[in-house]
Amino acid sequence: MKELEYYNQIKDLIESYEINYKVRTLQDNSKKLQMNWNVGRLLVEAQGGMNRAKYGDGLIKEWALKLSSLFGKNYSYTNLKYMRQFYLSFPIGHTVSDQLTWTHYRYLLPIKKESERNYYINQAILNHLSVRELREMIKNKTYDRLSYADKENIKLIIDSNNTYLPIEDMIKDPLLIKVNKQVDNLNEKALHKYIINMLEERFLELGTGFALIGHEYKIHVDNHIFKIDLLFFNYQLNSFVVVEVKTKNTIPKILDN
Repeated sequence: MKELEYYNQIKDLIESYEINYKVRTLQDNSKKLQMNWNVGRLLVEAQGGMNRAKYGDGLIKEWALKLSSLFGKNYSYTNLKYMRQFYLSFPIGHTVSDQLTWTHYRYLLPIKKESERNYYINQAILNHLSVRELREMIKNKTYDRLSYADKENIKLIIDSNNTYLPIEDMIKDPLLIKVNKQVDNLNEKALHKYIINMLEERFLELGTGFALIGHEYKIHVDNHIFKIDLLFFNYQLNSFVVVEVKTKNTIPKILDN
């Protein structure tokens, strides 16, 4: 197929989408993702396939000028490159979840490692993450803090009825809870109380399926009483999770950037 034919296909695809979009009050997220994926597919094919599509962007620059003049900045050079990367990252169309928006995917595309990208997609689906929440998870390098020994093989959740994840996919080590500068110098007892007060809005850091059972929870072992700083129950794992609260002034190396 000649390059001009590919360009005309992309132009027709975008034109059809834009016309339909203008007559809708709300944007159909699924159609937008489908359109962007198909634009990416055509761009890759026009550049000679996946092995060659990563090199040489002259064609995309040329077409971006034409398309953005016709349909606006959503089809700029940068955005067409995102669409191409969208297809290269998800060459199998049914693995694209319409539970995420195009903006979600924009933050996921720079992640080169497939397993890492899958982890964040799974978390976004399971926890109904907003774009801001997803961006914060990526910024905090949550994937890097997984204790899962085989985290290189995390698979996408395809079946919405089968959202079970093994415990290794859910527990992060360490757990990071940021505090305001005013409480940076709290001792562990004061920090413990602070965490309890802010806990509801920090459950996302723990993972999926957690419920707080108690704090300073007493247990009896061999006639001795011990206190658990924070005791959780995870309904997906059907198990208790014990958390000991510690202060630490140094930031883990994985967050230095």
